[in-house]
Amino acid sequence: MDAIVLAGGYATRLWPITRRRPKMLLPVGETTVIDGVLQSLEDDDRIGTTYLSTNEAFADEFEAHIDEMGYEKVQLSVESTADEDEKFGVVGALAQLIDREGIDDDLFVIGGDNLIGFDPSEFLDFFEERDGPALAAYDVGSREKAKSYGLVELDGERVVDFQEKPDNPKSTLVSIACYAFPADSLRFEEYLSGDNNPDEPGWYIDWLQQQEPVSAFTFDDVWFDIGTPDSYFETVEWKLDGGSLIHPDATVENSEIGDTVHVMAGAEVTDSSLDRSIVFPDAEVHDCDIDETILGENVHVEGYNMSGSLIINR
Repeated sequence: MDAIVLAGGYATRLWPITRRRPKMLLPVGETTVIDGVLQSLEDDDRIGTTYLSTNEAFADEFEAHIDEMGYEKVQLSVESTADEDEKFGVVGALAQLIDREGIDDDLFVIGGDNLIGFDPSEFLDFFEERDGPALAAYDVGSREKAKSYGLVELDGERVVDFQEKPDNPKSTLVSIACYAFPADSLRFEEYLSGDNNPDEPGWYIDWLQQQEPVSAFTFDDVWFDIGTPDSYFETVEWKLDGGSLIHPDATVENSEIGDTVHVMAGAEVTDSSLDRSIVFPDAEVHDCDIDETILGENVHVEGYNMSGSLIINR
């Protein structure tokens, strides 16, 4: 089977940090958002090719990252968009990629901005045992949170109803961006020819479960959907287990380092207090009190007290 890792978004809610950087390459501890999934697929013998689907704006960054990490199965597949307004929608982009790459095998699809507690191979085991389309589902524990996702209703393991971003969720069990399809369930062109919604994949799942049985793999491990500064901080906090990570090539002197602080290579922090903050490579922080803040590469701040900020070097 083949795999598609979706990495075509522009992460506008994380701007300016992601204005010129794909959020999937944001650091999370000593790795990045996307590398856990890519490495798992690299290690799974069932996967032939992993297509990393992205846009023209970020293609060079991903190409360099693939080369740096030495992935052998990962192949970049670039959609012809360079701006948020040009996007096809997820389902439309999937249909184009399948056609562009000539995919005719079973297919695993996962969002590159998902950080999940289970190994994707566990989900693929479930998919093979059910011998039909499957999705991963997670209880977000809040009806307010559920409004932002695709709501899944089950009869046992079978999906019997699916609502994309409902105003009044009936439960808190939602679909995450993790799907597997047998080759004959790759019916995106048929779906789109019916003038159906080309955007969120949940609309396709809702249509598909009315055509054939779709199973749900429910899990209790952690799941982070990284799309906002808050969710990014929560992910880093989980990865660092509430502690701090100071790169050996960083300089930290006469400073108080609190919880969930990551100071990266080449950064310099002196005479400062940092809590729940991320300092990117080669940034300089002097005589500052910083909380809930992300400082981009080569940023220089001195004599500031700041909270809840995203700062980049123009």
